Amino acid sequence: MSSPHSTLRSSPATEFTDEELARGLVAGDEECLAVVYHRWSALVHTLARRSLGDAKEAEDVTQQVFLGVWRGRGGFRPERGTIAGWIVGITRRTIADALSARTRRLHLVAAAGASLALAEPVVAKPEAVLDRVLVLRELAQLPAPQRRVLGLTYYEDLTQTQIARRTGWPLGTVKSHARRGLHQLRRRLQDDEPPEHYT
Repeated sequence: MSSPHSTLRSSPATEFTDEELARGLVAGDEECLAVVYHRWSALVHTLARRSLGDAKEAEDVTQQVFLGVWRGRGGFRPERGTIAGWIVGITRRTIADALSARTRRLHLVAAAGASLALAEPVVAKPEAVLDRVLVLRELAQLPAPQRRVLGLTYYEDLTQTQIARRTGWPLGTVKSHARRGLHQLRRRLQDDEPPEHYT
């Protein structure tokens, strides 16, 4: 009897049943993951785009979903439903996480705005409040993984090791998102600096 791996190499992807793909995926066959992605990524992206209203966020969610499919493949139980239903379930949870993260960002921006409005009219260091608002605005523009890492770092005071445990991402991935996110923040904030005025 041929393994899912050898079967995939000998036949077009469209010929495989969901059950065959599920068996290969659970067995750790990367080719099965590629076929699963090819077969269902458009559906995942469409669901994410409709819920989030943002193409870039939908792309991020799609990547996270199939990363979750690969990492969680051992938990798939065919007796509980189809692989398509399982992927849709992961998609819904990932979209919910993205919407929750968006809500938290909006609350942070609102809180910064409220503190600015309620603050006493003190002349000392008004630029500190403006800086905070600018940082929050630029943070909201980063890709979702980078936003999540920086948010957990600065607003929940987690270490990168704790973030890796919280997200399930490898530590190297967390460090990479943090580095790229900080680089983008720095660059965007520098681009936003007003020109100096000379008298």
